[in-house]
Amino acid sequence: MRAEKKYLIDEVETHLKKSDYVILANFNGVTVADAAELRGKLAAEKAEYHVVKNSSLRVAARSLGLPDIEGALTGPTAIVVGGRNSAGVAKILKQFFKDRQKVEVKAAVLGKKLITSKDVERLADMPSMEVLRAQLLGLVSQPASMFVRVVNAVPQGIVNVLQAKVRAAG
Repeated sequence: MRAEKKYLIDEVETHLKKSDYVILANFNGVTVADAAELRGKLAAEKAEYHVVKNSSLRVAARSLGLPDIEGALTGPTAIVVGGRNSAGVAKILKQFFKDRQKVEVKAAVLGKKLITSKDVERLADMPSMEVLRAQLLGLVSQPASMFVRVVNAVPQGIVNVLQAKVRAAG
């Protein structure tokens, strides 16, 4: 293998190792300014956008044991990797692609599973990690607060009964 090709494959492998997901996108019609703006938005999630050669991506994905992505490797391909919040990255991509109407998600690999562009849209529609944590905390704290109300109701009931007797006697 030529040194240049080996370098490109190694570079793609390095990108793929940055996270447990990779999102493949068709970037037809994306200008340099668009790409720079997208990179800036993705930086908030510590994610990166890279244009790659399909042949290099194919070899790198195979060597890392990723699922078969051959069906998504048509036309120009960009990958999005990095960061820990795949749902947040999917939200950024969905909004960016909706605004520009130039790009589209081809597929993604999440963990070691190949998912479709529709699955990536569903991922983008999920609540953020902060919202999910708040919802979980609410569910966990709800039984405790109900227990406190029940325990508190007994003395409150006694006080109400005593107050009613005092009013009736007075």
